[in-house]
Amino acid sequence: MTLMSKLSKPPTFKPFKLALIQLGSIGANKTDNLKHAREMILKAASGKPDLIVLPECFNSPYGHVHFPVYAEEIGFTPGEAFDLEKTSSESVKMLSSAAKECNTWLVGGSIPERDVKTDNVYNTCTVYNPQGQLVAHHRKVHLFDIDIPGKIKFKESETLTGGSTLNFFDTEFARIGLGICYDIRFPELAMISARQGCQVLIYPGAFNMTTGPLHWELLQRGRATDNQVFFSMCSPARDLTAGYHAWGHSMVVDAMGKVLCEAKEGEEILYTDIDPQVFHDARAGIPVTKQRRFDVYKDVNEGVTVFG
Repeated sequence: MTLMSKLSKPPTFKPFKLALIQLGSIGANKTDNLKHAREMILKAASGKPDLIVLPECFNSPYGHVHFPVYAEEIGFTPGEAFDLEKTSSESVKMLSSAAKECNTWLVGGSIPERDVKTDNVYNTCTVYNPQGQLVAHHRKVHLFDIDIPGKIKFKESETLTGGSTLNFFDTEFARIGLGICYDIRFPELAMISARQGCQVLIYPGAFNMTTGPLHWELLQRGRATDNQVFFSMCSPARDLTAGYHAWGHSMVVDAMGKVLCEAKEGEEILYTDIDPQVFHDARAGIPVTKQRRFDVYKDVNEGVTVFG
């Protein structure tokens, strides 16, 4: 992975097939979780997608008390080649193997990660190319600390540390920006990714039963429309026996803000054909990318470095 400037040229946006795995049966046994996730990746690959996506926290129960217990050391450093043989991460090894076996790009949802140098725990997304190489790594920047009286209280910062980098990866068909769940509520992240040339943004996420009905679709359509990019979030399936009840409803939104597909609540694989023409038509017909007034307000992308 190399450090890219904001002027680096993205790959030509080409049609591709996206698969989202709304994964169920995520329990206390990590080995079982990884086995099931692998099975679902192979099942999704039978539909011949170019890119497969898993949900947030797919290898463990979701909750601040669980993150340190299930955290794995990955040992990834931006700008340096990653040696799979040296990592102790069971999840990374499984994801790498599955991507290689399926010969497809894979966004490995997110897992709790323990930094080998600082001992800090992060909520981390990893990305693999069709050769199984770990090529991108995003630590959730904005931690999910909320308190809605009578509804939900959650504080990721009790055990997690927020990431400090913005990240994307290049494929042969698109430049894809990364975020995780609560990151979507901060439009600057998506704005910067889009101005760095990302045509698609993918955020593994796990909204809950309070914020999901209100904001899950709204935020994705908003980020897609504001930045004229394709936007997708992939959720775990809803499990009412778990401590945290995910909203589900994994979806893909196009560059005009139209919902292309949406899952229900249970375990499901969604397939979507991504058509770059919608992206080009949106930007030609409503040319906001050429109409911004940086003489009136500041460009949030100015001076920002993104890893890709």
